[in-house]
Amino acid sequence: MQDEVDRLIADWSRERPDLDLAPMQVLSRVTRVAKQLDHARSSAFALHDIVSWEFDVLAALRRSGEPYQLSPGRLLQETMVTSGTMTNRVDRLAARGLVQRGPDPHDGRGVVVSLTAAGLATVDGALVDLLGAERRILAVLPDADATQLADLLRALAGELERPTQAI
Repeated sequence: MQDEVDRLIADWSRERPDLDLAPMQVLSRVTRVAKQLDHARSSAFALHDIVSWEFDVLAALRRSGEPYQLSPGRLLQETMVTSGTMTNRVDRLAARGLVQRGPDPHDGRGVVVSLTAAGLATVDGALVDLLGAERRILAVLPDADATQLADLLRALAGELERPTQAI
């Protein structure tokens, strides 16, 4: 069974037989799967009237456990955005009633961001629908293959995320 990547590789092999196209065999497919996943995620989140970045913030708070609150600094670490971006995101989520700001119980000068009841319901519902969409995507693979793929992608991601060594 051939796919679009096989056709692209065949075309490139014909036009550039001097190149090793092996990386395209994997990474072009990863890109295509990522696009399909992004569409599935967007569709799942739209059912709950949120977008991907909103889910990311709400999910970081939800994963923190009760009382579902984090400092803005911890939210930055969890979502890997700048402080200006996070301030804007929290403002927008607060305006929608999904999060609220309050005093940090451990630091009188600090602030924490907390999920509201509406935020908790939203993120929990979106997670259920996201997992359903992801399960449908992976349904074409036997469980053992999905596990092997997860292991291989973990190894690749681990190498890509490691700080580069000075030469």
